[in-house]
Amino acid sequence: MKTIKDSVHDHIDVVGVARDLLDTPAVQRLRHITQLGTARLVYPSANHTRFEHSLGVYHLACEALANLGIEGVQAERVRAAAILHDVGHSPYSHTIEDLIHRRTGKYHDDVHDLLVGSEVGDVLRAHDLDPDTVAGLIAGDGELGQVVSGELDVDRMDYLVRDAHHTGVPYGTIDHQRLVRELTFLDGELVLAEGNVQTAESLLVARALMNPTVYNHHVTRISKSMLQRASERLLDAPDIDAEELRRMDDHDLLVALRANPNTAEFARCLSDRDLYKRAVWAEMADVPDDVIDADHETVRDHEADIAESAGVDPDSVILDVPGRPRMTESSSRVIVNGEVRPLARQSTLVRALQRVQRDQWRLGVYAPAEETERVGLAAERVLGLATDGALVSDVRTGVRTTLDDFE
Repeated sequence: MKTIKDSVHDHIDVVGVARDLLDTPAVQRLRHITQLGTARLVYPSANHTRFEHSLGVYHLACEALANLGIEGVQAERVRAAAILHDVGHSPYSHTIEDLIHRRTGKYHDDVHDLLVGSEVGDVLRAHDLDPDTVAGLIAGDGELGQVVSGELDVDRMDYLVRDAHHTGVPYGTIDHQRLVRELTFLDGELVLAEGNVQTAESLLVARALMNPTVYNHHVTRISKSMLQRASERLLDAPDIDAEELRRMDDHDLLVALRANPNTAEFARCLSDRDLYKRAVWAEMADVPDDVIDADHETVRDHEADIAESAGVDPDSVILDVPGRPRMTESSSRVIVNGEVRPLARQSTLVRALQRVQRDQWRLGVYAPAEETERVGLAAERVLGLATDGALVSDVRTGVRTTLDDFE
């Protein structure tokens, strides 16, 4: 057994297969991948890593298994999946995941190849565990896969609390101990026991508050977009491919960007926090549907058209179009009066939060500070935005509110 002091869960006892997996290169690599990617450029203390998050997920999985009464080989498989659930992450966590998927067809939870043919696979087999089965649990397969990857999984229970702790933002605080304690299986589905509607709602409230404050803060999105652009250009070079990029850590990627003449300036900007600024920050109602639903190539075409219209270098325009808002946790199921009900049907609050997500959505167009006005006006023309000249619409509508407004 190994006992590790954690900033969120205090002491974590790592035993069995998890203890042996802890020292494999695949798991140790997670020490060098930041949990929140470029969000540390907004919150300086947000330097926590996928390694400590994996320990937290393992800890909560152990508690969930004990409360569910699951023991033996089944439990050991889940514990292995919990400690390994993030080994497929590319550098800077989710930041370049879509780029990796476009080039390889793999997301971070597709880890069959990483588990089967590595030291991780050797450790699993030494404990009589099938690597393919563990990889399936990481992807959320089967009944027990819901514990690691599902609407009520221990993954989000840990990251919300951990991200709030390390950013200093209090909105992600949830009663994760109660959530873990109240999990139960009913007809093969992981649900929350009777009397826990508010417990489930707390997850969604936390996400709804953390999204604009941390995960989709405009500086986070600008720096993320710049890193995506640089990484895509890096893959255009003949000496690196997406599989190699996928297995880098944060430091490897930054070094590679600095070494390539076509990406060195982006690397400097990210290192010095010399970032692009918002030329457009538009609400969903002001953006045509065909722009919201545009694929990657169409977005690139729009960028080129905006740059040409503004008379600036193509590198001076980045168009950032988030996906349509969705709240997967709203399909979480809770037992109410002996009946299993989807949370969205039971909770008026959840339906309100779904509207909030739409209100928080923003399309971003970013450019160097001295070019934002030209780029913004060009983007309005090219994209057909209905902003009426109000190109930057902030989500913090009450920022100038005074106490007198509440009298």
